[in-house]
Formats: sequence, structure tokens, C-alpha cells
Amino acid sequence: MRSIIPKTAAIHDITGFGRCSLSVIIPVLSSMGIQVCPMPTAILSSHPAGFKNYFFHELTDELGDYIDSWKDESINFDCIYSGFLGSAKQAGMIRNFIDEFRKSEGQLIVIDPVMADHGKLYGIFDKSIINEMRTLAEKADVITPNLTEACFLLGESYSQESMDDHDMKRYLKRLSYMGPDNVIITSIKSTAGSHVNIGYSKKADLYWKIPYKYIPAQYPGTGDIFASTLTGYLLQGCDLPEAMARATGFVSLAVGRTYEARTPAREGILLEGMLCMLNEEFAGVGIQSF
Repeated sequence: MRSIIPKTAAIHDITGFGRCSLSVIIPVLSSMGIQVCPMPTAILSSHPAGFKNYFFHELTDELGDYIDSWKDESINFDCIYSGFLGSAKQAGMIRNFIDEFRKSEGQLIVIDPVMADHGKLYGIFDKSIINEMRTLAEKADVITPNLTEACFLLGESYSQESMDDHDMKRYLKRLSYMGPDNVIITSIKSTAGSHVNIGYSKKADLYWKIPYKYIPAQYPGTGDIFASTLTGYLLQGCDLPEAMARATGFVSLAVGRTYEARTPAREGILLEGMLCMLNEEFAGVGIQSF
């Protein structure tokens, strides 16, 4: 049974400038009626995309004491939501955290394996992060990799070419073999000419596509906003395809408005003026079974 105000342990970094990680996750989930309990994995002055002189400090040494204090207080969570890790070593600590805190029936475990984009690992990581993210995905109810991260997890070569339905299904099902009941892959260009987010339920053995309008701009934090919005809708009681559709609709609208405003891409999505829309329906965002 979930709390009146669901509690989410949000395991992510804190980035001071650039609208990503906890700086967007906290307002998104709070606006959706969910208490966010941050577990910071690293501190960055700004994100690496678009900033050259950024400060980075990972918090691996501090994480154990942080977790122990929550354990000593017998704190329970309705959701555990993990994203960017400060080091590969932290993955084992988060796996143990999930084992120790996964106590309540109906608890939701969301793993966003944040480590790569555009065919490359982020600069702070080496290849050891890939296997660590694989083992962390085993603990998840839902994983939300982008296409690059899905390729790394599967050992597939990344390509910017369009994907057909057969390969989409193959990727989704193979990721589900790692453990999660539900798999979502974002940012895929289909051979039908559309851009889609795709999902799969292992229990139902059903696949979905959610199309969205492509915007020729790259904004940091887009994946964080999608995954946190998705998590919020799941905690509100939406099923997976509905949560995907609503999260896709919100992100698509937010990206479009940011693009129209012509603000610097490295500053991220103009989220602040859109939080009030998180609980609204989004017209034109359809759910397609395939």
C-alpha cells in the first residue's frame, strides 16, 4: 500500500547550472504530488554538454554513510528511482540499497541507466560502467535507456539509421531478459519516418510506440524530465503505455516551446513555466501497438 504522498528515493547527481538531474527531477515529481528524497551521487557545477570548465566531484565515499542513516531511521519508500551515478562502483551500492529497502508490496523500482548518448559514453565513464548498469537493471521494474544506452547494454553497435519494427521488438525483449518487467527505449527513428519512444511489458508480452514531433535541437536533461515524468505518472496509477504517452507528450511540448524561445541549448528545457501542465492531457499523442 502506497503512502498518501508517495515517497521516492531519487538517486541522481546535483548539477548547478543547465537544468538536468535533480534540478529538474525534484520540481517535476513534487508538482505531481510526490515527495522527493534526494540521494546525491555526484556534484557538478554544470553539465558537460556545452560547458568546458565544469567542476565534478563524485560522492562514492559519502554514499555509504548516507544510506546507513536512512537505514537506521527505518525510512520506507514507495519508489526507488536511480539515474546518473558518480562512479561505476556506486552501482553495487545502489543494488544493495534496493535489496535492503525493497520491502513494501507495490513498490516501484525505476532505473534510468544514464551513461551515454549519440553513440558515446559520457566523458567521466569508462567501459566498466556498462556491465555495472547491466547488473543494476536486473533489479528494476522499469528501465528507460535512450537508444545509445540500449545498444551499450545489449552489446550492439550504435547506428543513426532508422529501425524497423522487428529490431525494435528484438531490442526491447532482449533488455527484458536482463530482469526488468517493463522496458522503454527513447529517441528512435523508425523506418516509417516517424520518431518514437517504444515500450514493452514482459508480463503482457505487448509492445507500444509513442510517436512525437522531432525538433532539431539537443537539450540536456531531456531524458531526466522524461524518466521523472514517467515515474510520476506510474505512481499516480497510470499503466505503462498511458504513462509513456503522457510523458512523451509533456516532453515534446516542453522541447517545442523551448525551441521557439531560442534560448541557449546548453541551459536546458524551459521547465519552470510548464510544471502546471504535468497533470493535463496532451492532445495528439497516440499509443500504437505493434
